[in-house]
Amino acid sequence: MVAKLTQGFWARTARIILRNRVLILVLIAAFTVFLGLQWEHMRFSSSQANLLPDDHPINQEYQSFLKQFGEEGNAVVFAVKDSALYSPQNFNRWNRLSKQLQAFPEVDFVLSTDNLLELKRDSEKQEFVLEPFIKDSLNTRSKIDSLTGYLFNNLPFYDKLIYNKESSTIRTIVNLDKDIVNTSVRKDFILKDLTNLINDFEEETGLNVHVSGMPYIRTLNSQNIIDEIGKFIFAALAVTSLIFFFFFRSVRATTISMCVVIIGVMWAFGILGLLQYEITVLTALIPPLIIVIGVPNCIFLINKYQQEVKKHGNQALSLQRVISKIGNATLMTNMTTASGFATFIITDSKLLKEFGVVASINIIGIFILSLLIIPIVYSFMSLPKTKHLKHLNKRWIDAFVNWMERIVRDHRIAVYIVSIALLVVSIIGIYQIEISGSPIEDMPKKAEFFQDIRFFESEFDGIMPVEIVVDTERPKGVLKPATLKRIDRLGGVIEEIPELSKSISIVNLVKYSKQAFYNGIPKYYQLPTTQENNFIMDVARKSSGNSDLLKNFVDSTGQTARITTFMKDVKTDRMEEIEDRLLENIEKIFPSERYNVYMTGSALLFLKGTKYLVKNLVLSLAFAIFLIALFMAYLFRSFRMIIISLIPNLLPLVITAGVMGFVGVPIKPSTILVFSIAFGISVDDTIHFLAKYRQELTANKWRIQKSVYAALRETGVSMFYTSIVLFFGFSVFVISNFGGTVALGALVSATLLFAMLANLILLPSLLLSLERSIANKEVLKKPQIDILPKEEVNIENP
Repeated sequence: MVAKLTQGFWARTARIILRNRVLILVLIAAFTVFLGLQWEHMRFSSSQANLLPDDHPINQEYQSFLKQFGEEGNAVVFAVKDSALYSPQNFNRWNRLSKQLQAFPEVDFVLSTDNLLELKRDSEKQEFVLEPFIKDSLNTRSKIDSLTGYLFNNLPFYDKLIYNKESSTIRTIVNLDKDIVNTSVRKDFILKDLTNLINDFEEETGLNVHVSGMPYIRTLNSQNIIDEIGKFIFAALAVTSLIFFFFFRSVRATTISMCVVIIGVMWAFGILGLLQYEITVLTALIPPLIIVIGVPNCIFLINKYQQEVKKHGNQALSLQRVISKIGNATLMTNMTTASGFATFIITDSKLLKEFGVVASINIIGIFILSLLIIPIVYSFMSLPKTKHLKHLNKRWIDAFVNWMERIVRDHRIAVYIVSIALLVVSIIGIYQIEISGSPIEDMPKKAEFFQDIRFFESEFDGIMPVEIVVDTERPKGVLKPATLKRIDRLGGVIEEIPELSKSISIVNLVKYSKQAFYNGIPKYYQLPTTQENNFIMDVARKSSGNSDLLKNFVDSTGQTARITTFMKDVKTDRMEEIEDRLLENIEKIFPSERYNVYMTGSALLFLKGTKYLVKNLVLSLAFAIFLIALFMAYLFRSFRMIIISLIPNLLPLVITAGVMGFVGVPIKPSTILVFSIAFGISVDDTIHFLAKYRQELTANKWRIQKSVYAALRETGVSMFYTSIVLFFGFSVFVISNFGGTVALGALVSATLLFAMLANLILLPSLLLSLERSIANKEVLKKPQIDILPKEEVNIENP
């Protein structure tokens, strides 16, 4: 009953489409214009991707830290490692650069040699005062050498903050206004004003300025994403159009298909704007994905139209059959593909939810576009010429199908042995997969800003902030000698870890105060003794401007302190070892009954977010498999057929996971997408094959061998065509500068190729080997939906 209703629905749909051709084209054009107007609402991501949900404890701690101390990743750093910097002309130009930076409203404050302050004790007033580090003009090299020598040897407070004594590297720190760090204003300032200043300085001095810091890295990384969108769209269009033309040898068919997917891309951007989602490293992939997934729809529809024309030459009947007989099949396959993407919606990650929503909507959108535009446009054109139908009889395609048939007929045992061997080897590889929680793992390794990241890791021990918050649970508890000693002990632990920079905390300021109390003698840069503490703190309390210094390290009540360090880019397992070591020492140094201490910071947040994402995406993939299994159950109403259909689709996923383990591709936000995407697409081939197989069974009176080989011959060509398009279409992502995008493209391409072979070789082999279990009318009952119409048994080759 349902099957008859379905056939009737598609017959009515075909009549409606073909009778209202002009109206439908006008509606498509109007909707495209409407979505085009939404482009102005598109926003490129200005903030760092937060993979954790808002109510996650780690995220809540991070938000609590930001509320107390403000944005921790708002510093842009500049450094020069060159002895030529210390010439009077260059050194004064370096100081003038700091003044220029401070003049911008986007800059909160600048810390550099130009405005460096030295803490000193005023013996008469018995208070600490801050005096300029540079008091006189620097017009000779000897003055500069004397000044920098004093800085390197007498001011340990600034060690690894402003200078690296061993390499004589000088650094300037520019703290951006916290209100603009996560807005588009930051992007304009960094890409225009900041870049122009640096370029001018380099041209005038001939020095190479290294630039880094999280705002700078995020800005250039985002700009790379923007630059790559156009590159991906052009590459995807070029590759798919060339392949399409190679298969069909028709400029007309190729042009129509490209117009369909270009409109699909316009819709994708429009929906991003309409929903006001940010364009991130994931949503930037959607437009080229729409091209890659949309072209197979065009292949199915145009191929069917040409087959019908070749069969009877009646254009009206051909177009009606394209819609009524292929519409249901393409709807089913697009629904399964959309389901693979839609499973991301169930995750708690905002990043993935938005990707899943936009991708699944646009996959259905490209299906509607292809189903409407292709028949309507062809209805206004003359019939295809004979030369355009020659591809239907290509001998090399027949040779490929015959090869597969021989494998299935004569070498089924070998197929199972190879499959089991691949499964075992892949499982071994899976155990070698690592998880990457590094926020800079996917960044373009050849980019100058990435090289600068490595420079700052070498010179100043890292750029990714890690914060430790110490709540003493009582006002002014931070400045108590016992608390300061505990913070100092933890700072010693941090200094022993080679991947972390020297910690910056209230302890540094207290040590500097003692040094100033003893007239700046460097050996007194240490915590005061209990006896000294009373004198030094008494002087500190009298000092003007003391609260301004303290606010960077302690909250306004004096109850909570921050300890800041910076981490190098390390592997996830090492990052976890560092975290465990710090937590272990925190527990020892700060008794939980007296202190509330937690770790936070963007580096830790990304690590936790990645692990959380992996767990959620495993559930997402499981849900996708469950959805597809339900779909198969509804179509075929056979538990055995569900199992048989899942095997050739799950095996390629396992093989891909094994390959990732062996070649060292880690699990990270980009590569984890591979499995859900590939599964949603590859199951389309299974649906086509099994639908044709079931149809052949009915026609051949349940003779399974004849039915399997007929289904293989009929569907092999279409599977090959679409798989080749998908393989090369996803391969365009390997031109990316982002390691994660390269891995995504290569892995999805490989998985879909494995899936094609599994569906054309392993699936038929299983059907033949298990024929006694599945080839009877009780197991293969009348389906709920006829994907392919009965009369298509011997001519369907979409």
